[in-house]
Parts: sequence; structure tokens; C-alpha cells
Amino acid sequence: MKKCKLMLGLVLAGLVSLSAQAIEQRDYHKEVIGKDCKACHDQGMKNYPSDQACLQCHDVDDLAEQSARSEEDKWQNPHNNLHYGKELPCIECHGEHEAKKPICSNCHTFKYDKHKE
Repeated sequence: MKKCKLMLGLVLAGLVSLSAQAIEQRDYHKEVIGKDCKACHDQGMKNYPSDQACLQCHDVDDLAEQSARSEEDKWQNPHNNLHYGKELPCIECHGEHEAKKPICSNCHTFKYDKHKE
């Protein structure tokens, strides 16, 4: 009976460790962050990262320049837009562990072809 309990305990421990390892992570973050979850999860593991955590590596001015649109559509820039300027929280459009649609798509129909869901 003790052997059965021991085996069951080992199997359960293995499953728990596998589920912790199976969290989806973007390739471009794996190279920089590796497995240091706390590098982004600065507000605790059960909370979303703060914008400050994102801005340690990503510069909002560079992002706004990279996602700039033509003059007539300039306020459709996801990183510098008419509604929020450059102040939209990163997690409103970006998710590390699951895909997210840009918040703009809740009301607008324009597309962001380069958006990484």
C-alpha cells in the first residue's frame, strides 16, 4: 500500500511540474527573459506585468514610430492614438501567454497587420 501511495505521489508531482513548465512563452521573449518569470511579473506571479516591466525593454516612442501610419490615418497608431495617446496599458492589446485582439477592434474595423497576437 505504501508503494502505491508513493507512486501516486510521484506521478502527481510530475504532472504538477509538467503543467508549470508548459506555459506558453513567445519566442522573442524566451531569448531575452529565459525562464525568469519575475522579470516581467513584477507585481506577483498571479498578476499581469506592469507597464514599467514592459518598458524596461520596449520603448514606447520607438514602438509609436514603428507602428506609425500615413498622415490621414495617423491617429490609428496603436502606440500613439487619438483616444489614449501613448498611455494605453500594454496588456490591453498584448498577451504573453495567450493571444489578444487590440482594444481598438472592440469598436473600430481598421486592422493592425503587424500585431502579434
